[in-house]
Amino acid sequence: MIELAQTTIGGALTGLVYGLVALSFIVIYRAARIVNLAQGELIVLGGFMVWTLTSMLNLPLWLGVPLALIASGLCGLILERGLFRPLVGQPSFTIVMATIALLILLRGLEQAIWGAETRPYPEVLPRGAWHIGPFLLNRTLLIGAGFTLALTEGLNWWFLRTRAGLCLAAVAEDHFTALSMGISVKRATTIAWVLGSVLACLASAVLLSGRLLSVAAADIGFVALPVALLGGLESVRGAPLAGLLVGIGEALASAYLDPVTNGAASRLFPFALMILVLLIRPQGLFGWRRIERI
Repeated sequence: MIELAQTTIGGALTGLVYGLVALSFIVIYRAARIVNLAQGELIVLGGFMVWTLTSMLNLPLWLGVPLALIASGLCGLILERGLFRPLVGQPSFTIVMATIALLILLRGLEQAIWGAETRPYPEVLPRGAWHIGPFLLNRTLLIGAGFTLALTEGLNWWFLRTRAGLCLAAVAEDHFTALSMGISVKRATTIAWVLGSVLACLASAVLLSGRLLSVAAADIGFVALPVALLGGLESVRGAPLAGLLVGIGEALASAYLDPVTNGAASRLFPFALMILVLLIRPQGLFGWRRIERI
């Protein structure tokens, strides 16, 4: 029972961090109506920016990380202005293909600039574990999970209580209705892309802290996509709840099914769940019912 509880706790903490990545999907979708399949590459890009500023240029973390967040926001602004704004009003298939092209483009640029080799990522968060009775709690994941919950509540308040957040909600509901109300759709989508890119950089700081950084880390984006779909692509609070389900399920599959499936069960679980969600409830557990399936 202790082993089962320890596995569940570890999976829950990992899942909450997945929820942080899912939030970066959600903020872009809420305004731009785009499921950005290149979100994992934005995480890696943010990670390389943190590494360049702190490890290569030897800036302290308190300065390097905020500068990396600003740089990531600027990258989001450039992507929105240069690639996705001209595609406003185009069919969903065109938008999906644009995100796939962006994924390939960003990975190629990352390899061209930083190379394909792995390198140590700076310890943004403390390592080690806390002992609580018979259980071990990973410090990095625990702090990341707490940060995810705090950020979720902050974003939920911003979307529901501030003028800018309400404008994004109106844009997410319907672009033409938002325009008729005098809301700038272009401004809302710009805010969404900047915020989504900043969240991707934050996710890299939590997920990669003290680990190895490489272009392969972008796979976390595809693992977190089922979390965003399960919670609902418009639901901020749904992200950590769905992250708990995915993280715990993945951890249990790793502990009890991987030995008999040669390690395949835990890797397949998030994507099997994603297909199940799309078939049964495409809007997710907490998503709006009017949603476009792509």
